[in-house]
Amino acid sequence: MARIIESSGRRIIKMSVDDIISIVQDYQRIVPRACSAEDVRNYLSDTVIFIPEEG
Repeated sequence: MARIIESSGRRIIKMSVDDIISIVQDYQRIVPRACSAEDVRNYLSDTVIFIPEEG
C-alpha cells in the first residue's frame, strides 16, 4: 500500500513493489503494445489510476 509522507512542506508518495506492479499492469492493459509516446499520452490522459493509501 502506498504511503503519503509529508516532509519539509512536500508530500512524497512511497509505493510498495505491489503498487508498482499494479500500475504497470494497468498501463499494459490500457496502452496497446506498439504505439508512439504521443499515443501513450493520449491513452493515459483520459485514464485515472488509483493507488490505495496505507491506513
